[in-house]
Amino acid sequence: MKVKVQKIDGKAAGDVELNDAVFGVEPRADILHRVVTWQLWNRRETARPTRERSDVARTGKKFGRQKGSGGARHGDRGAPIFIGGGKAHGARKRDFNMSLNKKIRALGLRMALSSKAQDGLVIVDSLELKDAKTKAVADVFGKNGWSGKVLVIDGETVNDGFKKAAGNLKGVNVLPAMGANVYDILNHDTLVLTKDAVEKLEARFNG
Repeated sequence: MKVKVQKIDGKAAGDVELNDAVFGVEPRADILHRVVTWQLWNRRETARPTRERSDVARTGKKFGRQKGSGGARHGDRGAPIFIGGGKAHGARKRDFNMSLNKKIRALGLRMALSSKAQDGLVIVDSLELKDAKTKAVADVFGKNGWSGKVLVIDGETVNDGFKKAAGNLKGVNVLPAMGANVYDILNHDTLVLTKDAVEKLEARFNG
Protein backbone atom coordinates (compact mmCIF):
# COMPACT_ATOMS: atom_id res chain seq x y z
CA MET A 1 0.00 0.00 0.00
CA LYS A 2 1.57 3.29 -1.13
CA VAL A 3 0.77 6.38 0.96
CA LYS A 4 1.88 9.97 0.48
CA VAL A 5 4.29 11.47 2.98
CA GLN A 6 4.18 15.12 3.96
CA LYS A 7 6.33 17.45 5.96
CA ILE A 8 4.96 18.69 9.27
CA ASP A 9 4.06 22.00 7.59
CA GLY A 10 1.92 20.21 4.98
CA LYS A 11 4.32 20.18 2.01
CA ALA A 12 4.70 16.96 0.02
CA ALA A 13 7.68 14.76 0.88
CA GLY A 14 7.36 11.73 -1.38
CA ASP A 15 5.71 8.35 -0.79
CA VAL A 16 6.12 5.42 1.56
CA GLU A 17 5.19 1.79 1.02
CA LEU A 18 3.16 0.42 3.95
CA ASN A 19 3.26 -3.27 4.77
CA ASP A 20 -0.14 -4.80 3.98
CA ALA A 21 0.35 -7.33 6.78
CA VAL A 22 0.31 -4.41 9.26
CA PHE A 23 -1.76 -1.68 7.59
CA GLY A 24 -3.89 -3.72 5.20
CA VAL A 25 -5.72 -6.12 7.54
CA GLU A 26 -9.52 -6.18 7.40
CA PRO A 27 -10.74 -4.92 10.81
CA ARG A 28 -13.05 -7.12 12.85
CA ALA A 29 -15.24 -5.55 15.52
CA ASP A 30 -15.12 -8.62 17.80
CA ILE A 31 -11.30 -8.69 17.90
CA LEU A 32 -11.03 -4.94 18.51
CA HIS A 33 -13.66 -5.19 21.24
CA ARG A 34 -11.76 -7.97 23.00
CA VAL A 35 -8.49 -6.05 22.97
CA VAL A 36 -10.04 -2.76 24.11
CA THR A 37 -11.91 -4.54 26.92
CA TRP A 38 -8.67 -6.24 27.99
CA GLN A 39 -6.82 -2.90 28.02
CA LEU A 40 -9.44 -1.03 30.02
CA TRP A 41 -9.97 -3.91 32.45
CA ASN A 42 -6.23 -4.06 33.22
CA ARG A 43 -6.16 -0.31 33.87
CA ARG A 44 -8.51 -0.75 36.81
CA GLU A 45 -7.05 -0.55 40.28
CA THR A 46 -8.50 -2.25 43.30
CA ALA A 47 -9.56 -0.41 46.44
CA ARG A 48 -7.05 -0.36 49.26
CA PRO A 49 -7.93 -3.44 51.34
CA THR A 50 -8.96 -2.94 54.95
CA ARG A 51 -8.46 -5.33 57.86
CA GLU A 52 -11.60 -7.05 59.00
CA ARG A 53 -12.21 -8.67 62.36
CA SER A 54 -10.39 -11.88 61.49
CA ASP A 55 -7.35 -9.94 60.22
CA VAL A 56 -6.75 -7.89 63.38
CA ALA A 57 -4.14 -9.30 65.78
CA ARG A 58 -5.76 -8.44 69.12
CA THR A 59 -6.45 -10.56 72.13
CA GLY A 60 -9.56 -12.67 72.15
CA LYS A 61 -9.54 -12.92 75.92
CA LYS A 62 -12.61 -11.62 77.71
CA PHE A 63 -11.48 -8.30 79.18
CA GLY A 64 -14.30 -7.57 81.61
CA ARG A 65 -16.76 -9.27 83.85
CA GLN A 66 -19.92 -10.74 82.39
CA LYS A 67 -22.08 -8.82 84.83
CA GLY A 68 -21.80 -5.90 87.14
CA SER A 69 -19.92 -3.43 84.90
CA GLY A 70 -23.03 -1.63 83.69
CA GLY A 71 -21.81 -2.02 80.13
CA ALA A 72 -22.22 -4.47 77.29
CA ARG A 73 -20.89 -8.03 77.63
CA HIS A 74 -17.87 -7.89 75.30
CA GLY A 75 -15.36 -10.66 74.87
CA ASP A 76 -13.08 -9.56 72.01
CA ARG A 77 -11.05 -6.38 71.51
CA GLY A 78 -11.04 -7.03 67.74
CA ALA A 79 -14.72 -6.11 67.44
CA PRO A 80 -15.44 -3.27 64.96
CA ILE A 81 -16.79 -0.95 67.66
CA PHE A 82 -13.41 -0.67 69.39
CA ILE A 83 -10.51 1.54 68.34
CA GLY A 84 -8.02 -0.72 66.60
CA GLY A 85 -10.64 -3.33 65.89
CA GLY A 86 -11.39 -4.80 62.49
CA LYS A 87 -13.61 -2.89 60.07
CA ALA A 88 -17.05 -4.30 59.42
CA HIS A 89 -17.70 -5.02 55.73
CA GLY A 90 -14.45 -3.32 54.69
CA ALA A 91 -13.08 -2.94 51.18
CA ARG A 92 -11.46 -6.09 49.84
CA LYS A 93 -8.65 -6.47 47.32
CA ARG A 94 -9.82 -7.62 43.91
CA ASP A 95 -7.77 -8.88 41.01
CA PHE A 96 -8.76 -7.19 37.73
CA ASN A 97 -5.95 -8.65 35.62
CA MET A 98 -7.29 -10.38 32.53
CA SER A 99 -5.26 -12.58 30.24
CA LEU A 100 -5.43 -12.30 26.47
CA ASN A 101 -3.48 -14.28 23.91
CA LYS A 102 -0.49 -12.37 22.50
CA LYS A 103 -1.54 -13.21 18.96
CA ILE A 104 -4.97 -11.64 19.56
CA ARG A 105 -3.35 -8.51 21.00
CA ALA A 106 -1.01 -8.20 18.02
CA LEU A 107 -3.88 -8.81 15.60
CA GLY A 108 -5.96 -6.15 17.33
CA LEU A 109 -3.18 -3.56 16.97
CA ARG A 110 -2.74 -4.38 13.28
CA MET A 111 -6.50 -4.07 12.78
CA ALA A 112 -6.57 -0.71 14.57
CA LEU A 113 -3.75 0.60 12.37
CA SER A 114 -5.50 -0.76 9.28
CA SER A 115 -8.76 0.95 10.21
CA LYS A 116 -6.94 4.29 10.41
CA ALA A 117 -5.14 3.55 7.12
CA GLN A 118 -8.56 3.41 5.50
CA ASP A 119 -9.58 6.75 6.98
CA GLY A 120 -7.69 9.08 9.32
CA LEU A 121 -4.01 8.17 8.79
CA VAL A 122 -1.33 10.81 8.06
CA ILE A 123 2.36 10.06 7.49
CA VAL A 124 4.92 12.81 8.14
CA ASP A 125 8.66 12.67 7.61
CA SER A 126 9.49 13.99 11.09
CA LEU A 127 8.20 16.20 13.92
CA GLU A 128 11.01 18.73 13.67
CA LEU A 129 9.79 22.33 13.99
CA LYS A 130 11.80 25.52 13.64
CA ASP A 131 9.74 27.12 16.39
CA ALA A 132 8.70 24.41 18.86
CA LYS A 133 6.02 26.40 20.64
CA THR A 134 2.37 25.68 21.29
CA LYS A 135 1.15 28.44 18.97
CA ALA A 136 3.29 27.10 16.13
CA VAL A 137 2.01 23.54 16.64
CA ALA A 138 -1.57 24.80 16.77
CA ASP A 139 -1.02 26.65 13.50
CA VAL A 140 0.39 23.47 11.90
CA PHE A 141 -2.64 21.47 13.04
CA GLY A 142 -5.02 24.08 11.69
CA LYS A 143 -3.18 24.32 8.36
CA ASN A 144 -3.23 20.54 7.92
CA GLY A 145 -6.86 20.26 8.95
CA TRP A 146 -6.13 18.02 11.93
CA SER A 147 -9.14 18.72 14.10
CA GLY A 148 -10.76 16.85 16.97
CA LYS A 149 -8.66 14.31 18.83
CA VAL A 150 -5.24 13.70 17.30
CA LEU A 151 -2.77 10.97 18.24
CA VAL A 152 0.83 11.52 17.14
CA ILE A 153 3.21 8.55 17.25
CA ASP A 154 6.95 9.05 16.78
CA GLY A 155 9.80 6.52 16.56
CA GLU A 156 11.78 5.02 19.42
CA THR A 157 11.70 8.34 21.27
CA VAL A 158 9.45 11.35 20.90
CA ASN A 159 10.77 14.69 19.70
CA ASP A 160 11.07 16.67 22.95
CA GLY A 161 10.28 20.08 21.49
CA PHE A 162 7.17 18.87 19.71
CA LYS A 163 5.98 16.91 22.75
CA LYS A 164 6.29 19.91 25.08
CA ALA A 165 4.63 22.26 22.60
CA ALA A 166 1.76 19.83 21.86
CA GLY A 167 1.23 19.06 25.54
CA ASN A 168 -0.83 22.23 25.99
CA LEU A 169 -3.24 21.44 23.12
CA LYS A 170 -6.55 19.88 24.06
CA GLY A 171 -7.23 16.49 22.51
CA VAL A 172 -3.65 15.99 21.29
CA ASN A 173 -1.57 13.07 22.58
CA VAL A 174 1.99 12.12 21.64
CA LEU A 175 3.45 8.63 22.10
CA PRO A 176 6.58 6.69 21.13
CA ALA A 177 6.11 3.71 18.82
CA MET A 178 6.35 1.26 21.73
CA GLY A 179 3.36 2.97 23.35
CA ALA A 180 1.04 2.41 20.38
CA ASN A 181 -2.09 0.63 21.54
CA VAL A 182 -5.53 -0.24 20.21
CA TYR A 183 -7.61 1.90 22.59
CA ASP A 184 -5.71 5.16 21.98
CA ILE A 185 -5.62 4.63 18.21
CA LEU A 186 -9.36 4.02 17.97
CA ASN A 187 -10.15 6.77 20.48
CA HIS A 188 -8.67 9.51 18.25
CA ASP A 189 -10.04 10.98 15.04
CA THR A 190 -6.66 11.35 13.32
CA LEU A 191 -3.54 9.20 13.60
CA VAL A 192 -0.26 10.90 12.66
CA LEU A 193 2.74 8.61 12.20
CA THR A 194 6.31 9.61 11.48
CA LYS A 195 8.37 7.55 9.04
CA ASP A 196 10.37 6.29 12.02
CA ALA A 197 7.13 5.19 13.69
CA VAL A 198 6.10 3.25 10.58
CA GLU A 199 9.46 1.45 10.55
CA LYS A 200 9.25 0.63 14.26
CA LEU A 201 5.67 -0.64 14.04
CA GLU A 202 6.39 -2.82 11.02
CA ALA A 203 9.57 -4.18 12.65
CA ARG A 204 7.56 -4.90 15.81
CA PHE A 205 5.44 -7.43 13.91
CA ASN A 206 8.08 -8.72 11.52
CA GLY A 207 10.43 -9.39 14.40
